[in-house]
Amino acid sequence: MSAAYGDLTGLDRLRDAAIERFAAYGFDVSLRSVASRAGVSAGLVRHHFGSKEVLRAEYDATVLKWYRLLKQETLKTAPDQLFARLPSSQECGILLVYILRSPREGGAAGRDFIERLVAETLGTVRGAVSRGIVIPSRGEEARVRFLVQQSLGAMLVGLAVFPCTALEVFGAVMEQYYAEAMLPTLEL
Repeated sequence: MSAAYGDLTGLDRLRDAAIERFAAYGFDVSLRSVASRAGVSAGLVRHHFGSKEVLRAEYDATVLKWYRLLKQETLKTAPDQLFARLPSSQECGILLVYILRSPREGGAAGRDFIERLVAETLGTVRGAVSRGIVIPSRGEEARVRFLVQQSLGAMLVGLAVFPCTALEVFGAVMEQYYAEAMLPTLEL
């Protein structure tokens, strides 16, 4: 993701705007709103993707790729450097809120996203096990599925309990998440 839209192509700006808009306002946001945020025409969006469902599927894959890369970088960080190397609140907040939107809004696309998230996480955990960072499990996929569901569930409950947290204020969402979850997660 890019913090500034200035030096990106129209499709790059569209990618960033779609992910941001879907995260902030849900998957019902209009293509016109996404196109406007990206500074491109709605016709460009329709030309490249045809429909909002295709656009969402494309960017679901992008979010999962970014999530995987973020997790891989985190696993490479020495424990004493972890807090100093936390990613920016804005970009991580967008990813976190986008990821939470899928199970929250449900449907086939939400189920598919969760299955792909489990697969991405399983790959990351298997890599961590092979490097000796994580203790192996007798049921790796079951463990990962449980952890993904628990993590998403805890975050969704946190947002439900504090509905005054504006999801489009990504930095605040991320700061709340770090404050509530980081130390207990590291202990586990």
